[in-house]
Amino acid sequence: MKTKRAVIFANGKMVDWSIAAELIQAGDLLIAADGGAKVARKLGFTPQVLIGDLDSLPAREVKRLEDGGTRVIRYPVEKDETDLELALDFALGEGAGEILILASFGGRLDQTLGNLSLLNREDLRGVQVRMDDGRDELMLIHSRATIHGAAGDIISLIPLGGEAGGVTTRGLQFPLEKETLYPQKTRGISNRMTGVSAAIGLETGALICIHTRQGR
Repeated sequence: MKTKRAVIFANGKMVDWSIAAELIQAGDLLIAADGGAKVARKLGFTPQVLIGDLDSLPAREVKRLEDGGTRVIRYPVEKDETDLELALDFALGEGAGEILILASFGGRLDQTLGNLSLLNREDLRGVQVRMDDGRDELMLIHSRATIHGAAGDIISLIPLGGEAGGVTTRGLQFPLEKETLYPQKTRGISNRMTGVSAAIGLETGALICIHTRQGR
C-alpha cells in the first residue's frame, strides 16, 4: 500500500520561502534533485537522498551532504532523463502515494515545460502530485481534487491534451456544473475561492489546476 509522502526539491525558483517551508511535514521523505539541494538547505532541511548528475552542485557540497548521511545517487551527465524525472522515479519506487515538488518553476522555459509534462505520466495516476513555489500550487486532475487556501485565492483550470468534460466545481465564485472546458478557450482562467477550500471534479479528460495564493 502506498503510504509515504515524498518531498522533491527541484532547482527552480521559489517565490515565498516561508510558505514553502510550512508545506513540509514530519516524516516526509526528502529528495533533492541535483541543485535542489540548495533549495532544501535554504528552507532549513537536509535531504535524505540526493539524485541526479550533480552538475549543479560543487563537489564540496556533495561531500558535505554525503558526510552528513545523505544518500547520493549519481547519474552520468549524458542521460535521457532530467534530474526531476529521476527523483520522481525514486519516490515512486519508495512507495510514495503523495508527492510534493518544490521549486519546479522558473529559470529555463524548456525545463519548466518539461517539468509540467511529467505530471501526465501514466504511473502517476492515483498518486497525488503537486508542484509549489510558495505562491502558486499546480496539479493535474483526472477525476477530483480538493484545494486548500483562502477566500480570494485564484483558481485557474486549463484542459490538457483535449477537451475536459463534466467539469463541476464547488467553493468558487463562478461555479461550473458538468460543463466542458476547451483547450483553445480560456473559460477556466482566474476564478476565485469563496472560502478556505474548493472542490474540482471532471468526468473525462484532464485539467491543469493552478492555485495562486493572494495576500499571504
